[in-house]
Amino acid sequence: MPRLSQFIRDRRDEILAAWETFARDLPAGDSLDVVALRDHARAMLDVIARDLELPQSAQVRTERSRGDHDGALDGELSAASKHGLGRAESGFSIESMFAEFRALRSSVISLWREHQREAGPAQLEELTRFNEAIDQAIAQSLSQYVREVDTTRDRFFAVLGHDLRTPLGAIITSTQFLLETAQLTEPERRVVGGMERSGRRMTELVRDLLDLALTRLGSGIPIRRTEMDMGTLVRDVVAEASASSPNSHFEVQTSGALGGAWDRARLAQALTNLLGNAIQHGTATGPITLIARGDEPEMVTVSVRNAGPPIPHEKIGGIFKAMKGASKDRDRRHLGLGLYIVDKIVEAHGGSIDVQSSPADGTTLSA
Repeated sequence: MPRLSQFIRDRRDEILAAWETFARDLPAGDSLDVVALRDHARAMLDVIARDLELPQSAQVRTERSRGDHDGALDGELSAASKHGLGRAESGFSIESMFAEFRALRSSVISLWREHQREAGPAQLEELTRFNEAIDQAIAQSLSQYVREVDTTRDRFFAVLGHDLRTPLGAIITSTQFLLETAQLTEPERRVVGGMERSGRRMTELVRDLLDLALTRLGSGIPIRRTEMDMGTLVRDVVAEASASSPNSHFEVQTSGALGGAWDRARLAQALTNLLGNAIQHGTATGPITLIARGDEPEMVTVSVRNAGPPIPHEKIGGIFKAMKGASKDRDRRHLGLGLYIVDKIVEAHGGSIDVQSSPADGTTLSA
């Protein structure tokens, strides 16, 4: 009675033919380009056959059951990674990719059962090992698929953001020209002013999308350090926030040495996002306090505090994640980019963010 590994080698073409027939009968079978990936399946079967012939200790089996060996073993499962990459590049869904592996598993097991008159402990052990090997190939393929989809998405963000900047710049420039030079009636001025503010909000969103793409593609937030005063920056950012949110009450507190070499534009972006977050989540009547404290040369702590419901303890660790949630509000901060960008800007400057939130003291974000 041949071992399963030898059966796979001897009947490889028959298995692949059965796999193709099975796959085409699946709901997504009409769109499966099975023939183009026969080489991947052939290579994966060879890897699985070799794996079945290797001794496996109880420790290795336990580790595999936890997924500790889902990575490539000496490059043997590279065919599975190539399969996942090819499926992502072809626009296939994860469901279709899993269907192919289900078909391959079913093809091997069905054919082997037809040639097995009896199944003892040795055959059951081989069948278990075969299923583990298929699961490992799925993990490799899925990992590469997700990685490629993420990279493609982030490249799309980068291209989209880059291409949107020029028309948005033209809109903002045109509205500013009309506000400064045209003889507009008050209703017309309100309309054009609204267009100008909307253009600026869209520009901020595009900037955040570009920053998101940079960080996800591994480039990080670029910074250009110049000598500046943090106290001046804090007051300037609060003045802008007061103009755009006249119903909010801001307080500024500064102390110590506030000079240093930082990227002023990036820090202004981070502080604007923090104030926007405080406006969004704070109470309508409670003040928003921005504190800049110079503890030692080139070491400044900036905090933004607002009253309002505290952040649930279990959610504090996730507030700086990108795309963390959705909201009916159309403001860009609700996309989950604002605090994510803040975290990356602070990180680029070599700093970190601390969050304190309680019913009595409100919420304070310090960097």
